[in-house]
Amino acid sequence: MTSTEASPSTSVQMPEAGTVDMNLEVVTLPVSDVDRAKGFYQSMGWRLDADIAVGDAFRAVQFTPPHSPCSVAFGKGLTTGEPGSVQRLLLAVYDIDAARDDLLGRGIEVSGVFHLAGGRVPGPDPQGRSYQTYASFSDPDGNGWLLQEIKTRLPGREWTDPTADIAALAGLLHETAEHHDPYEKRHAPHNWWDWYAAYFHARQQGRTQDEASQAADRYLQDVKHVAAR
Repeated sequence: MTSTEASPSTSVQMPEAGTVDMNLEVVTLPVSDVDRAKGFYQSMGWRLDADIAVGDAFRAVQFTPPHSPCSVAFGKGLTTGEPGSVQRLLLAVYDIDAARDDLLGRGIEVSGVFHLAGGRVPGPDPQGRSYQTYASFSDPDGNGWLLQEIKTRLPGREWTDPTADIAALAGLLHETAEHHDPYEKRHAPHNWWDWYAAYFHARQQGRTQDEASQAADRYLQDVKHVAAR
């Protein structure tokens, strides 16, 4: 971390014991005409990941929506589901009007915006809440999609990336070491972790780097009684 002031995230949340990462990677859609379905999803601007055919009995086509961690696949020999039987596939969008306009501009038929209040009610959610405003469309086989506007996710709805947290913690450790070095040169021998802990605590409270250094100095002077040389 550079000396630029920032409010770092210092909490490191590792996966719970016994848990295994599981990423939903692909949802398989039943379609009746593979080429027609390919043309439809291609027209939406989705990324074509694969189109693999093995003989006449197997073909797998995969598309991924922009920036989505999950893809869709369809083809021959992939599923016994009836074409059009998959419903309520949710596409989370930040701005539903912009997303809807984009699809309409690509020739996709999209419903008007609606919210749920004992059924579909035209117009966005009156309170502007996330998760409450929708628009719908279907692929040529009738597999049903919903745009769902999410501007702010509910608490607990985002997974913590341990790798990112470890990198943030490493950056804060480096920053702390840089600020501790001058203190160490000016004061009597002490436990470095006491100064680090006080500095961490101040940064977690949103203090600037200088304010955190001063807080750590005061802690070692007043609580640990570390004197200047």
